[in-house]
Amino acid sequence: MLLGACYFFGAWNSELGASEKLTLKEARDLSLRQHPRITAAEFKALAAKQAVLQARAGLLPSFSANVVAVGAADANTRLAALSGLNNPAIIERVSGGLTISQLITDFGRTDNLLGGAKDKARAEAAGTDTVRAQLLLAVSAAYFGAQQAESVLRVVDQTVATRQMLLDQVSALAKNQLKSDLDVSFAQVSLEEARLLQLRARNDLDASFTALDTLLGGREPRRYALVEEDLPAALPADASPLVAEALRLRPELERSRAERDAAQRQARADQALHYPTVSALAGLGVTPVRDPRLEATYASAGLVLSLPLFSGGRDTARQKEAELKAKAAEEGLKDEEHNVIRDVRLALLRARHAHERLALTAKLLEHSRIAHDLAAARYKLGASSITELSQAQLNLTTAEIAQAAARYDYLLLREVLSYQAGSLGGR
Repeated sequence: MLLGACYFFGAWNSELGASEKLTLKEARDLSLRQHPRITAAEFKALAAKQAVLQARAGLLPSFSANVVAVGAADANTRLAALSGLNNPAIIERVSGGLTISQLITDFGRTDNLLGGAKDKARAEAAGTDTVRAQLLLAVSAAYFGAQQAESVLRVVDQTVATRQMLLDQVSALAKNQLKSDLDVSFAQVSLEEARLLQLRARNDLDASFTALDTLLGGREPRRYALVEEDLPAALPADASPLVAEALRLRPELERSRAERDAAQRQARADQALHYPTVSALAGLGVTPVRDPRLEATYASAGLVLSLPLFSGGRDTARQKEAELKAKAAEEGLKDEEHNVIRDVRLALLRARHAHERLALTAKLLEHSRIAHDLAAARYKLGASSITELSQAQLNLTTAEIAQAAARYDYLLLREVLSYQAGSLGGR
């Protein structure tokens, strides 16, 4: 059975060696290139930039070309009830021309709308950075989860091989009347428990690689030879530098600041609704088919002053609405900053706890191995029962799994700390 276990591990290592090697950095880069979540966020950012161009168009001159052909039944044709004031006479003609319109001033309304559009584009860009950081964290979690599942499966496979060997030895001794059938039953129960744990570990490994491959943009499950990451540098003693870094770098805060700035600019733009608008208009053209009383060409220019007098309270309500939204955005930013400070401090506490647990699980594993070796020796000498040996085996397996979990939990919590500090992906 020992040869069979060696064959199994050799085959497992050969299969792993045949798999494509994948580092954490490569996994992140692959996810950023292929995951649709990133592409969707980038499209939204590009769409927001088009809104900037739309707002800027209000400051640029507007050109329009027109061609008019009018036929009249007789020279005395007039228009009856009209919706506006104009010359009611219709003169038969065909004319074409060019009209130019240029805003001179609207007392900052268009400028503020343009600035607000830029702030919204900045918010969407920050939203893209947020999606990128969240995706990197998800990839790290799936990567370390798959590595942990691999480590657990290796431990469980070794446990199954060890307990199978013990069952074979106890069964042989029982045939020679050196051990009781009760010992064989205990050994069989321990083996079946290990097999159940092995089944669960294999399922967890499959699930982990499925989650990882989905984040990498794959549609078919693949296995990778995941490269071990070195443990990061020591944790900082104080959270204050991390908090300052988070307040400066977190894309969520940048998005909130941009949204606040956009709301403030919208409030100033709506305030300008109460002010007049001054525009310049010019037109020129030709009239090839015309009444003899009309000139063959025409040109005109002028200024248009539009003064809002009364809108039923609509403009005032719009201004107040924008001002209240700006105040709400300011308070929302403060709340977001408080949440970031809390999250950074909690992430540092969890990382410290995970680092301490890493050292404790190493000691637990060392003592569990010593206890297992002593229990195995005592059982061989007949100084203890198989129950004591089975408990020692269980304790050893639990300690090995705990150490694997502690290592990858610590690595993941360091990534969470980097995410909360706004520096994930920077190393």
